[in-house]
Amino acid sequence: MFHVLQGLEGHTRHMRAWDRRSWIRAFRFGWLMFAVAAVLLPANAAASSPHVEQVDLNGDINNIMAAYIETSVNRAEADHADGLLVVINTPGGISTSMDQIVTDLLNSSVPVIAYVYPSGARAASAGLFVAEAADVVAMAPGTNIGSAHPIDATGADLTGDLGAKVLNDAVTRVRNLASIHGRNADWAEQAVRNSVNINAEDAVRLHVADLEAPDIASVLNQVDGRQVPRTNGSLVIHSAGALIDDFPMPFWQVFLNALIDPTIAALLILVAGYGIITELSNPGLILPGVVGGIAAVLAVVSLANLPVNIAGGLLMLLALLLFIADIKAPTHGFLSVGGAIALVLGMAFLINTGPVGLGVNPVVSVVTALLTLGFFTFFIRKVWAARRQPAFAGPESIVGAVGEAREELSPEGLVFVRGALWKASAVAPIAAGSSVRVVGRQGLQLKVAPENGQVKEKK
Repeated sequence: MFHVLQGLEGHTRHMRAWDRRSWIRAFRFGWLMFAVAAVLLPANAAASSPHVEQVDLNGDINNIMAAYIETSVNRAEADHADGLLVVINTPGGISTSMDQIVTDLLNSSVPVIAYVYPSGARAASAGLFVAEAADVVAMAPGTNIGSAHPIDATGADLTGDLGAKVLNDAVTRVRNLASIHGRNADWAEQAVRNSVNINAEDAVRLHVADLEAPDIASVLNQVDGRQVPRTNGSLVIHSAGALIDDFPMPFWQVFLNALIDPTIAALLILVAGYGIITELSNPGLILPGVVGGIAAVLAVVSLANLPVNIAGGLLMLLALLLFIADIKAPTHGFLSVGGAIALVLGMAFLINTGPVGLGVNPVVSVVTALLTLGFFTFFIRKVWAARRQPAFAGPESIVGAVGEAREELSPEGLVFVRGALWKASAVAPIAAGSSVRVVGRQGLQLKVAPENGQVKEKK
């Protein structure tokens, strides 16, 4: 009986241990399932949510901006995004870059939503064309769109046959873009012909823009379910509650984008000129040459991405040559004045004309020309003042020095000048011990004259 009870007690202890281990295993398994669910549920939610990618067209439209937009469109297509949101705030830019962006947006397989944002932003000049190329145009309160009349690099109207050609091309282009998306083509034409400009509220009322929205979330909610035309049919935008992936411009493109500015390019050319001229005038300083060389390379990078006018570049080169010539020639600054005029004209005409205004800031041009004129005028005065001073080294440095005749000069003899004996000759005889002044030098022989008229008397 004792053995039976002992066996039952052991079995009971074994069952209790098994139950404890089972509870521990169940508890661990429950936590594991909870962790897996915590990971998978957000992933499933993300997979079921629309996916929209965002890019910012902020600043001048140029080659770097066009490359950035092209990369963004390609990435959105590769990611099978539900939409591409292009946030616009631009005063305009280069026509060829604008054309590339318009082409990329028109041919995107992903719906494109243009949003002029934030308040105070604008889609001016080339920005109007980019906005009209999008499937949907949204504007934030306090923004404006328009002012796309073709002007040249100086801000003046284009005239003659060239002006008519550029204007008609821009009008046809903007009308096509507006018509494709069912917007107001007549107003778009007036924006090009007469530079009309309207705010967000009027843009929606006149069917220039599709909607007004205070923020990005509101835009995505309002455009959800819209159909957008394509050559092979139409697409439906799915954007309500979308997850937004923002892809800012990479640092190297930000740096290059800052360089691709006509004003920056012109200033880099001047810095390069200053540095190289200073180094050539004062060999061995090193720093001006290094700075000038770096500025020259950056200027080449900048100009390579701008529609450069050869005449403008030649005028700037002429200005630098005139400044250098004024240092060498006794023109009393007249060449520098000509250089300043050439500099202003060169900076004004440095960039070619196009459907949108892009050029060197005229205020910067005038201020830079005046500063350059002042710099070279000061430099020239210092150079000519130095040239009028007697030499302090070399063969001519001893001319004008006063010494003593150590023996009679009739007409040749020895003189003591600046701590050394020299062979000298004089036009008239000079007595030993008399003071003499050096009036010339030929090799190792001095030419002297009596100081204070001390001439040996004839007996």
